[in-house]
Amino acid sequence: MAHNWDLRSDTVTKPTADMLAAMLGAPVGDSVFGEDPTVTELERRAAELCGKEAAIFCASSTMGNQLAIRAHLHNPPESIVCHAKSHIFQYESGGAALLSQAMMVPVTPSDSINLTAADVKQHLILDNFLYHKPPTRLVALENTFSGVVMPLKDIEEIAELAHSHGIPVHLDGSRLWNASVATGISLAEYTRQMDSVNLCLSKGMGCPVGAVLVGSAAFIDKARHFRKVFGGGWRQAGILAAAGLYAIDHIWPTMKRSHEQARRLADGLTALGFAVSLPVETNMVLLGIDAEMGVACQQLVDVLKEKGVTMGVLYEGSLRLVVHHQIDDECIDLILASARQQLAT
Repeated sequence: MAHNWDLRSDTVTKPTADMLAAMLGAPVGDSVFGEDPTVTELERRAAELCGKEAAIFCASSTMGNQLAIRAHLHNPPESIVCHAKSHIFQYESGGAALLSQAMMVPVTPSDSINLTAADVKQHLILDNFLYHKPPTRLVALENTFSGVVMPLKDIEEIAELAHSHGIPVHLDGSRLWNASVATGISLAEYTRQMDSVNLCLSKGMGCPVGAVLVGSAAFIDKARHFRKVFGGGWRQAGILAAAGLYAIDHIWPTMKRSHEQARRLADGLTALGFAVSLPVETNMVLLGIDAEMGVACQQLVDVLKEKGVTMGVLYEGSLRLVVHHQIDDECIDLILASARQQLAT
């Protein structure tokens, strides 16, 4: 049997037969009119999990993040403090500038992984300095970042700092599902002091499309208006929302196994001499690529491609391997055996 294991990302998963059945059986209506019961239930469920008043179903996490920025910012010129390598800064096509007339202020963490309150404090712009600077009007966080969990203590301290200056905090929690599974901390606890949160349904959750933005009722009402402006109004979107509901009940609980597989993969590759560049706390393994190991990594990618394993994404100077619910133990065994055989020749 030919295999097709894909570790480039956890966005590559395909709907399972049971997920497709849930989608086909979903009751639907016109969501723009507020008449799609499955969309309504997904939004209610997401808001409840995060302890928030309301939620809105979006086409993608990029849309969710950009809706959050647009709904938070009201009076340009304004700025957003964020992680220098965050998705919202690096991989959303300059959306904040284009859609919200906002300047991003990228911050490199002092510990090189996650932001702290001290990092954020140094970069807040609290007035316009005689009209020379755009004041900070939003702080954007990300959890997880490259598979590393952002400590709850840091989230809380950053929120306290921002709120003391009247600045809201948005959390790109595209993989917050993973953080919750890894730590046992509930989504509600992680998001308690957040003013808005984006949850992705296609990263690790196995859905073909979608994300949910949560926040206060007034905030989500504003985001709903901008979603329409962005061309994101759904009609019979319950077919897609049903995948999200299925994922929450059936895919989310499998993440513990994916995390264990990622840890086993990292330990095995480290024992063979490969360098893991970030702590493996959830479902991602980043292998550092230097002059010597870069050749070994590329050779391993090529060899495994012939064996039905795809993992050819170079990410910020690393080879990124992302484990998800459609990766099994046989795949992990094959990668380790191939790496061992390659280094022995």
